[in-house]
Amino acid sequence: MTPEDRPETAEGPQIVPGDLARPKKARPSRAPAGSRPRPTLAGVARMPARDRAYHDLKFRILEGRLPPGTKLLEAEVASLLGLSRTPVREALIRLEEEDLVEVRPRHGITVKSQSLDDLAQIYDVLSPLEVRAAARLARRGLEEDEARRLSSLLDQMERETTRGDIVQWSHLDNVFHSELVGLCGNRRLQAALRLCWDQQYRAHMAIVKLRPRPTQSDREHRAIFEAIRAGDERLATHLHAQHRDRADRMALSILRQQAGGFAAPG
Repeated sequence: MTPEDRPETAEGPQIVPGDLARPKKARPSRAPAGSRPRPTLAGVARMPARDRAYHDLKFRILEGRLPPGTKLLEAEVASLLGLSRTPVREALIRLEEEDLVEVRPRHGITVKSQSLDDLAQIYDVLSPLEVRAAARLARRGLEEDEARRLSSLLDQMERETTRGDIVQWSHLDNVFHSELVGLCGNRRLQAALRLCWDQQYRAHMAIVKLRPRPTQSDREHRAIFEAIRAGDERLATHLHAQHRDRADRMALSILRQQAGGFAAPG
């Protein structure tokens, strides 16, 4: 994992999915980045022009610097990024494939908004994949240093819950879930989850400060962790599925209350 992959924390030491464990040769290789990555421009300047255009535009979209509904001509995008139109055109094709923009020939691009139905469909894909990762990890088993690291993450999350720092808790929550996925050893699953995460990132950030104190999530995380540590694949699957179902319903409920300012209907 390179420095530009590392998520920043509001305080204290960085907690990085790739640092959870250094697997032995017999263990599955780790993913190059977490399944819930934070947008960053670190290292972008060293990339080829087409990749620089893609990452720069994606960062601006996910962080809300180009909000939903923004319309730009291809030439305006190129001017904004200080690049020629060819790499910009290639970047826009990639972003359209990821459902972040709509490209209309000779009419430029529109940054896509998301409806509640869109987000529900994303969760319908993201959550079962995370559950599958937990099941695979329970079957694979945890090494002692991996178990200690996950337990330490849960300790930190519980302290943030007590302090009422929901933003920091949410960041640690993303790291915890990324770790479960990173340790499962299935790179295709990891890649699919990163794509789903990008697609719902704006919604996630919109509700972080609106969610209730996550005491129940902390209890559920502990139970999932204990099932994985015990190697109980069936219980880990059941508990994680329940956790994701409740979390998804809560997120959609909060977004529904905020629908006027975030997700347009249908």
